[in-house]
Amino acid sequence: MNAIAHTAPEGATVAPAADPDTKERARRREQELAAQERRAQRREAVGALVLKIVPPVLGFALFVLAWHGIATLIPAIPTPGATWNAAVPLFADPFYRNGPNDQGIGWNVLASLARVAAGFGLAAVIGIPAGFLIGRFAFLNAMTAPVISLLRPVSPLAWLPIGLLLFKAANPAAIWAIFICSIWPMVINTAVGVTRVPQDYLNVARVLDLSEWKVFTRVLFPAVLPYMLTGVRLSIGTAWLVIVAAEMLTGGTGIGFWLWDEWNNLKVEHIVIAIFVIGIIGLLLEHALLALARRFSYGAN
Repeated sequence: MNAIAHTAPEGATVAPAADPDTKERARRREQELAAQERRAQRREAVGALVLKIVPPVLGFALFVLAWHGIATLIPAIPTPGATWNAAVPLFADPFYRNGPNDQGIGWNVLASLARVAAGFGLAAVIGIPAGFLIGRFAFLNAMTAPVISLLRPVSPLAWLPIGLLLFKAANPAAIWAIFICSIWPMVINTAVGVTRVPQDYLNVARVLDLSEWKVFTRVLFPAVLPYMLTGVRLSIGTAWLVIVAAEMLTGGTGIGFWLWDEWNNLKVEHIVIAIFVIGIIGLLLEHALLALARRFSYGAN
């Protein structure tokens, strides 16, 4: 039997068989490119981490160095080492109690935070709705503008005697001072946010015959939220500043009272520690509200 020869159709081309060496070289080349890309990504991540960590660490190191130099020139100021040695036993037991006027720094910080929460909470409950109403109604805006302009620049401590007169006690007077000083940023920023809502949004709501409540919940609130959170963030900073000053004057408990009491005891190291504690807590409050603002911003989703 004659063998049947299989030939390719006329005009067709036959692909040459793949060379195993060529395949291996291509595979190795792909692996090298992938490895190079991974190395580049690692270098980029390390560089970003270095840029994020090194400048703050360097800045704080220069701050400590300058502090040490000033303390060397002015012996009344404690050095960083002396302050650290005083802080170690202080924070080893921050929640001790030896009577109402002798408590650990932890209890004093909690007392200050409780007052800030009360005054700030009252300011938010009243100030944010007031800001919506002021921004929503032009007549109300014009009526309240001169009053807000008059009261807003008043120093926080100027309100403290009024609080003592009204409440006859130091603790509610301090809460009153926090309330009256932290309400203005929330009122003003919320009102500005309402006035910045595009008129087209309100026109559509009018065409759809939405109730005032739906206009508030569906149109105004989502658009005003970034402005409102900015006002809240400014208010919490003001509240924390006010409470320290108010506690210095009213006494009792709190980080401000503790700082002043340590000054009366001439414990300068503890004064420096109190300054750091006040700054760190203020920074944490600021970052917490910044994170909240980013969470609810339009770009978060």
